[in-house]
Order: sequence, then structure tokens, then C-alpha cells
Amino acid sequence: MKQGLSLRVSQHLALTPQLQQSIRLLQLSTLELSQEVEQMLDDNPFLELTLEEAAREEFGLPQADVRPRDDDHDHEEAASAAEAEAPLAGDIEQSWEGDGSTEVVPDDSEWGGDAPARKNNNSDGEETDATELARSQESLQSHLHRQALGLRLGEEDRAALRFLIESLNDDGYLEDSLLSLAHGLAGADAEAVDELVHRFTVALGLLQSLEPAGVGARSLGECLTLQLRALKASLHGQADPACDTALALCAKPAAVELLARRDFKRLAQLCGEPEPRVRAAMTLITRLEPKPGRRFVDVERNIVVPDVLVVKVGRGAQSRFRAQLNADVMPRLRVHDIYANALKAHKGEGTQALQQRLQEARWFIKNIQQRFDTILRVSNAIVERQKNFFVHGELAMRPLVLREIADELGLHESTISRVTTAKYMATPYGTFELKYFFGSALSTETGGNASSTAVRALIKQFVASESTKKPLSDNQISEMLKEQGIECARRTVAKYREALRIAPANLRKAL
Repeated sequence: MKQGLSLRVSQHLALTPQLQQSIRLLQLSTLELSQEVEQMLDDNPFLELTLEEAAREEFGLPQADVRPRDDDHDHEEAASAAEAEAPLAGDIEQSWEGDGSTEVVPDDSEWGGDAPARKNNNSDGEETDATELARSQESLQSHLHRQALGLRLGEEDRAALRFLIESLNDDGYLEDSLLSLAHGLAGADAEAVDELVHRFTVALGLLQSLEPAGVGARSLGECLTLQLRALKASLHGQADPACDTALALCAKPAAVELLARRDFKRLAQLCGEPEPRVRAAMTLITRLEPKPGRRFVDVERNIVVPDVLVVKVGRGAQSRFRAQLNADVMPRLRVHDIYANALKAHKGEGTQALQQRLQEARWFIKNIQQRFDTILRVSNAIVERQKNFFVHGELAMRPLVLREIADELGLHESTISRVTTAKYMATPYGTFELKYFFGSALSTETGGNASSTAVRALIKQFVASESTKKPLSDNQISEMLKEQGIECARRTVAKYREALRIAPANLRKAL
């Protein structure tokens, strides 16, 4: 093979570490950004919170909107500028230090989940952190163990009850049979298995007598039966035909499927009761809890903190809506003056690593500023395009795609997608993700377009005003939309209805 030299000209895109960090920070949510800032504060000695912020965080004092001093500018001019910009609580200030470092000074540094509990002057004397309050929940097992302490049991029965409690799933059901649990403990010893089955049978009766009613059931029918028995016991011997009929229905395995389909005629034939009594029993069953352990499940709560606030400025015909950044989610960061000046005064060999860390701190502050600037630009563009929504609600939402905002701001669609993911906007009608304001278009008879969000709002209104005895089918909703001039097929109506978590017509029918 003959070797030779050749010259080739080509172009390629190189992502610098600074650009990679900027892209990564842009797509982070508010809570993820707070964790990123805390990690950077621990790793980089040149990065610090402002003096006021650090002191308040150390002593657990409430956050105050204090502007940091700037020795390079006149104090009075800075104070007047701060007063002029008071409505823009989310604006970012910059002050250039003597060494050229950039200082990003948002108005607050409350970090939601990771912030310490704050003391105030309320009646209780203290305020619990929102994330800790969301996570502090007693588990089902702990709730049952606490009740079991009040039972006078022997050591073996107490151990059997504890074992069954720990074998429950999150819904409060005992999925494994008593025989399989006994085999798992005793193995092939038949005599030990029989003894364990006897112990578990006694413990199961005790478990099913605990609160919440229905816990320890092995099937849905048994769970409903346990709750109905507890309800009947609370009547103190008073007759309740509906409860008796409901017990008879739940005792039949074939009736559970008929209950889900609300087939009253076949249910009446199955239990030999008149149809009105079956309907009354069905009404009673729908009030029961099919998953007794649901309220004890320790689900991680999603604490939504809006990144952008929509405020109304002006009055009368001159009023308009404007987006501003939420001061509570913005970090108050700056470059450490003492360390930066010391490094500047002792330049020489061996300081390259420290110079790199200083540059990383500056780039981190600049990228955070750019993140909030981009979010604010995109939010203002969305508010301008969807201004009718802020006046009339979701029925006035217009079709909007990412490309429209990208072309208007001169950004790429992927950048708009990163900005609108996991970022929230507080509006007069509630807090929504920025992606909520984007929707596809459906054609109308007049030749225009209707937003899919507005169509879903219309479907929600139709269902809310329908007759409970004769709910609207998907075909009927489609015809009603056509009367409004919107072309929407039945399958599209079904898709939107499922997205709104609206049950089909046969399940929405009143009992």
C-alpha cells in the first residue's frame, strides 16, 4: 500500500466545557439547580454566597432582600436604580469587581427542599421546611405495629403478626398465601409448616381487625367485605339492607367484574335481589377504599416552585402582562474577593490550577446568569403570544409550536425545549409548566386553527355540564365540537378525554 499526504478541509462543531456547562444548567429544574449550586460551593473555594446571605443561612434567619455593596459605583445612584427596578424582583444585577469577576446577585437564595427550617414569629414559634413536611409520613407497617403494641399476645403470636405485617405490599394486601409463607420459613418440615399455618391464621384475623379497615386482605372482594363488616359493626345492630346486599355481592367472585362494568341486571340476578337495592349497594361499595394502604405510601412529593411569575402592569386599556423571574429560586453568588485578590497578587508558577478554579467560578456565575436570562426571554415571548390566555383562560389558548418562539428569539428549537422542560410559570389561573402553553392546531370551519389545549378545555366543559343520568359519548362530544366549528374526530376526542383523566361514558353514568 502506497503512503502519501493529503490535505482536507472540513468543519465541525466543538462544544467547549463552558458551553457544555451552560447547556446542562439550562435543562436543570429548580431543585436540581439548587443541588448543583451547593455542590459547586463545596468544590470551588473561589465561589461563595454574598455576605448577607451567608450570615443569614448560618444563623437560620429569614431571607432579606438586601442588595450587596458595590465600591465601584455611587451608593445613591445604586439605591435609586434599585428603587426604579423594584417591580422587577427577578432582575439580575451585575457588578464588576476590580479583578474582572462577575457577581450575580438575585434577590433571594431560598432553596426549597434543602434549605434549613426558618424561625418566625408565628403562633407555633417555628416553621417546618416544606420538603421535610412532605416527606414526614408514617408508613403502613409502622401504623400497624403501633396498634399491635396494644394487643396482649404471646411471644409466638406477636412474632407471627409482625411477620404478616412486614409481608404486606404498599396497598395493604397480603399477596402470598399463608402456606407459601410457612414453607418459606420452615422449608420441607411438614409438622413445622402446619404449626406456622395455624399461627399465621390466628395472626391474620388479628391483622384484619386493625385499622385501616380492609388491611391484610388477599383479594379485592375480601378487602371490600372487611370494610363492609366494619361498617355494619358501627351500626350497632341496626338493619341496613344495602350493606347486606353489598356483602352478598362481594362474597361472590363473579360479581366483582360485574361491579366494575355496573351491570345491575346481571348483579340482581346473581344475588337474587331487586335492582333498586343492588344500585343502593353499588353506591355504598363505591365509597369504600379498594387500596387501604394508599394513604400510607411514602411517595416523593413533587414540590413545584415557579421559575417565572406573570404580573399585570398598567391599568385599563393600557394594561398588559409581563413575565418576571421568581426571586426565591435565584442564587446569590459571587467570586470570593479575598481569594481572588490574593491569587492576583501572587501570580507565578504553580498557580495554574488555582487560576483554572477561579475561571470555573466566573464561568459558573455567567452561565447561571445566562440561564435565567434565556428563561425570561422565552417566558416573555410566550406571554406575548398567549396574552389572551391570561385574560380569558385556557379557552383562549392559541396554537403554538417551539419553532415560532425559536425563530422570534433567534435560538434553536432544542434550546427552547430545554428551557420549557421542568420550568414553571405562575399565572392568574394557576402554575403551569412552560410546555403547557405549546399545543398543536386543529382546523376550523372558518379556515383558522384552534389550539389542542382549548379543545381539551371545551371537552372538560361539556363533560362538566352533561347529564349524570345520560353522559355524553365520544361521538356526541365530537359532534358538539363540530357545532363549534372545530373538526375533531372521535378518536382524537377519546385521546384528549384520557389525557384529562375523564372516564368513559358508561363509567360516568350516575348510580
